[in-house]
Amino acid sequence: MGAAMRRIQTGSALSAFGIGFTVPFLYVYVARVRELGPTTAGLVLAAFAVAALIALPFVGRVIDRRGPLPVLVAASVTASVGALALGMSSTAATAVLSAAVLGAGTAVMQPALATMIVWCSEPQQRTRAFATQFFLQNLGLGVGGLIGGQIVDEHRPSSFTTLFLIEAVMFLVLGAIAAGVRMPKGEGLSGGAVQGGQRGGGLRALLKHRAMVQLMVLGFVLFFACYGQFESGLSAYGVEAAGISPSTLGIALAANTAVIVIAQFAVLRFVEYRKRSRVIASVGLIWAVAWAAAAYAGLGNGSQAMATAAFISTYALFGLGEALLSPTVAPLVADLAPGGMVGQYNSVFALVKQLALAVGPAVGGPMGASLHGPYVVTFFLFSLGITYLAVRLGRELTPEQNQPSLVAPRVVALGKPEQAGKPEQVGKPEQVGKPEQAPATV
Repeated sequence: MGAAMRRIQTGSALSAFGIGFTVPFLYVYVARVRELGPTTAGLVLAAFAVAALIALPFVGRVIDRRGPLPVLVAASVTASVGALALGMSSTAATAVLSAAVLGAGTAVMQPALATMIVWCSEPQQRTRAFATQFFLQNLGLGVGGLIGGQIVDEHRPSSFTTLFLIEAVMFLVLGAIAAGVRMPKGEGLSGGAVQGGQRGGGLRALLKHRAMVQLMVLGFVLFFACYGQFESGLSAYGVEAAGISPSTLGIALAANTAVIVIAQFAVLRFVEYRKRSRVIASVGLIWAVAWAAAAYAGLGNGSQAMATAAFISTYALFGLGEALLSPTVAPLVADLAPGGMVGQYNSVFALVKQLALAVGPAVGGPMGASLHGPYVVTFFLFSLGITYLAVRLGRELTPEQNQPSLVAPRVVALGKPEQAGKPEQVGKPEQVGKPEQAPATV
C-alpha cells in the first residue's frame, strides 16, 4: 500500500470514528436532551437523506472536472460545520438545517473517497483497497460508538456537545490528511476502459451503459433488502414478532460488526480469485438463509432462547454478506467507468444507495412491525432476486471486469528464467521462454 493510499485509508477511518460518536445517539439527543420531541427528531434524520439526495446528482461532474481532492476537503469542512452546529442547536429549525449541512457533507465524501482510491490504485489492487476501507470504517464506527456511549449522559447536554465537537474535529482531520495526499497524474485519472472510444459523456452516456444500469438496479436491491432494514423493519420485526429485547438488538448489531471485522480479510483471498458476479450471487443466497433464520425467530415455535439465537444469526449472516460485497461492488463501479467519468459513476451509485436507504425503512418499518409473515417472505424473495440479477450482470461484463485477477501482473523472480514459460503467466507470446526477460513484469 503506497503512502497516498495509507493517508486516504487513515483519514477515512478517523472520519468514521467521529461519525460513530454521534449516529447512535441522534434521536435521543434531539428528542430528549434538546427536548424538541420525536417529530423534530424524525425531521432531523430525514434531513440527512434529503440533503444527500440533493447534493449527489451534482457532485460527480465536479469530481471529474476538478478532481476528488478539493471536493473531499470541501465536504470535510462542510460536514465539520454541520456537526458543530448540530451540537449547539437548541431549536427545531437550527437542528434540521445543521443536519442537512452535515448530511450533504458526509454524502459527498463517499464518491470523493472512492474516486481517490481509484486514482491511487491499479485495477488489480482495488479489491483489497476497498476491502480495507470497509474494514477500517466499520472498525471506526464501532469504536466511536463504544467510546461515545461511555461519554454521553442524557442529563448533561454538554456531554452530547462534546461528542459533536469530536466528530467535527475528525472531519477536519480527514480534510487535513487528504490535503497532503499527492495524487497521481496521467493514467491514474481514468477509471476503467473507455466505452466505445468516448471519454466523458455525462449522465446520458451512463444511462446507455447497460452493465452500469444493471449494477445500479442490483445495488438498489442490495441496499434496500439489507442495509435499509437494519435499524427499521428488521429491528421492529425482532421486537414485535420474535420478542427480542432492545439490549438483544444491540448484541445483534455487535454480532454484525464482529463478523465484518473478523471475516473481511479471511474472505478477501476467496473474492480476489472469483468472478465478481458469482460472489454477489452468493451474497443473495447467504442473505436468503439470513431471512429464513429471521422467519424461524419470529414465526417458529421454538423457545425464546432459540428465537434469540436465530435472530442474532440473521445479523451475523448479513455481516458475512457485507464482507463479501465490500471488495466486489465498489471496485466494479470503478472498472465500469469510462475515462474521465469515475466521479460521476461513483456519485450516481452513491445516489442509488441513498435512495435505497430512504425507501427501505419507509417500506420495511411498517411491514416488520405488523405484517410479520409477508415481511420475511418479501425480503427472502428480494435476496433470491439479488442472485438472479448478479448472474444477469455477469453476462454484460468483460472477463477483466468480472475477474481482474485474470489480468493481474505477475513478477518473475530474478535468477529463475525457467519460470517465464509457465502457462499460468500472463504475457505476450513472444516473451514466453526468453530467459533474458525473466526479471521483467509479464
